[in-house]
Amino acid sequence: MLYSLNTGGKRIRPLLLIAVAASYKPVNGEMYKLGAAIEMVHTYSLIHDDLPSMDNDDMRRGKPTNHKVYGEALAILAGDALLTESFSLLGNITEQELSPRDALYLTRRLSEASGATGMVGGQIADLEAENRGVTLAELEWIHRHKTAAILSFAAEAGGVIGGAPPEDISLLKPFAEEVGIAFQIKDDILDVEGNESAIGKPVGSDENNGKSTYPSLLTLSEAKRKLRSHMEKAEHMLRSLSVPAPDLFSVLSYIEERDR
Repeated sequence: MLYSLNTGGKRIRPLLLIAVAASYKPVNGEMYKLGAAIEMVHTYSLIHDDLPSMDNDDMRRGKPTNHKVYGEALAILAGDALLTESFSLLGNITEQELSPRDALYLTRRLSEASGATGMVGGQIADLEAENRGVTLAELEWIHRHKTAAILSFAAEAGGVIGGAPPEDISLLKPFAEEVGIAFQIKDDILDVEGNESAIGKPVGSDENNGKSTYPSLLTLSEAKRKLRSHMEKAEHMLRSLSVPAPDLFSVLSYIEERDR
């Protein structure tokens, strides 16, 4: 579990949660617990994604994937344990920072975002789309579930633990969905023109695995234009919040300009 958690990565999901929460009140340790819970869910999904039965990847974040180091059985169990531990961590957030009602709500939302109606559902659709043509609408549906669902939860959870007003939380969810799609488009672009040493895995792996991507459907230049379009929608929603959100604008800039 610790091997995959400690291999680095962008930490964009907890970063988004903390950036949202910090827009409403000072950051504290309980917010980091919630951010760590989300990162555990994400890391479990990567361990399982890398397995031979899924994407069959040997490298992740510049290091051998979990099953290459510990074998498939322990990799599966490490992923299982990270997923269950995430809910334990969420349940241990103090009542001073998260009321029992809000804790129950976020537990339900995390299970929705990570399960069959969210990330796992998107992963299934992604597997079914391999080696066959998909439409742009189908590709976006996949990534609204596979990638954007957990990001949307992170933003919503940051609003809840930060004490954001309901009207702001209603903006943060679609804001993070736009961020999630933009994040995936950027990943697809980097898989075409990124630096292998920077992204920590072979360039072109999506094409080799028969996956449909935004550049393959739209061309590289059109994918970059679509990335900018989603970023503009996200920026517009941020400007509609009841508070200034400089940290969130910084997160947007990082997503668009990152090289890994």
